[in-house]
Amino acid sequence: MTAYWCELAWLPPGEVHSRVLVTVEGRWITDVVAGVDPPPSAVRLAGLTIPGLANAHSHAFHRALRGHTQTERGSFWTWREQMYAVAARLDPDSYLALARAVYAEMALAGITSVGEFHYVHHGPGGVPYLDRNAMAHALVQAAREAGLRIALLDTCYLSAGFGAAPTIPQQRFCDGHAKSWAERAEALAAIYHDADDVEIGAAIHSVRAVPPEQMPVVVELAHRIAGPLHAHVSEQRAENDACVAAYAATPVQVLHEHGALGPRSTAVHATHVSDVDVALLSGSATHVCMCPTTERDLADGIGPARRLLEAGSPITLGSDSHAVIDLFEEARAVELDERLATEERGHWQAAELLHAATAAGHASLGFPDAGFLLPGAHADLVTVRLDSVRTAGATASSAVESVVFAATAADVRSVVSGGRLIVENGRHLLGDAGTLLQDAIIAVRE
Repeated sequence: MTAYWCELAWLPPGEVHSRVLVTVEGRWITDVVAGVDPPPSAVRLAGLTIPGLANAHSHAFHRALRGHTQTERGSFWTWREQMYAVAARLDPDSYLALARAVYAEMALAGITSVGEFHYVHHGPGGVPYLDRNAMAHALVQAAREAGLRIALLDTCYLSAGFGAAPTIPQQRFCDGHAKSWAERAEALAAIYHDADDVEIGAAIHSVRAVPPEQMPVVVELAHRIAGPLHAHVSEQRAENDACVAAYAATPVQVLHEHGALGPRSTAVHATHVSDVDVALLSGSATHVCMCPTTERDLADGIGPARRLLEAGSPITLGSDSHAVIDLFEEARAVELDERLATEERGHWQAAELLHAATAAGHASLGFPDAGFLLPGAHADLVTVRLDSVRTAGATASSAVESVVFAATAADVRSVVSGGRLIVENGRHLLGDAGTLLQDAIIAVRE
């Protein structure tokens, strides 16, 4: 049993309390008491302690693209070609090293759960590894070594676009048919069925990559394993136009017609959605994952986050392609981008954005008992400095606003994930994450 004494802590229903003692046993919080002096044995946490953050949408190998895709003007499609080049160089060992370093970077940013949208399944040319889930096991091992929980969203990817055969780079992503994908994904889920730190879910890569008639197989598998179901949705206008041309329906409508929306589902991006789409997403209580740093990096546009939330869709956050890994930046970007689009302030309160980054995100990944500093919740405690050059001047009454609208990942001082101290004084237990990243990225770019 370990006791953590927090100078300030953000407690349900969204209030900052001082002098908070959090008792942890194993992976779980057993007691939370505010307004007490620290016992001699307690670990003292200076700053604001919040629940662990949830990165609800990640492609770990995209981290190797950071900076390199900015050397030319390019487009989404030229960016995608560079992404394929990196994917082509991955194998289980190099992916383990890269993902471990990326997840360590996430931990340094206060992230304790990651939703890994995983589609690099096979070897070059689409030839399966001896263990057809070797790449998935590498990702799980990477998360465990870095100290994160992982929702491994095994992604069905069958075509290059609206019935077109996969290109050579895409062959590594494809199982040939949804039934083959489901056999492999269900075997993966059986292996991790009893793991507290791993959730196996499913994903429909997109309406262009999974023909509608094969979507029910993915949906059925997600129901059978009681896992989350995610999908890229309406990220770009061109995707919508092609979908309407092919099916006389928007991507959201296609997913709805084939049973892919619901409380365990997440629509990633939802940047260009119609009023009908909003009604379908919200009416089914489908989560919507906003990834603002990627969406602006790829010039996708600004999604209607506030409208979706008010209609009934919980909002979550993801770093997606990892242009940066900073959930505070993702959170404030939701508000700041809407300010730019509307020329008005005040769409989101800081506490709402912090909820999106914590409890809502964990729930969308199949960890509903995370994201709260409460007895019975996962023991995830992230402490953010309030005395850095970015946050200095914060008070108890402005601490949440200072963290959401001014702090960066660099202000995370310590991270307890599932009862395990994985970041102490800004350093990850694996050592220098920068060196780990440098070595792993060089290995997949040369």
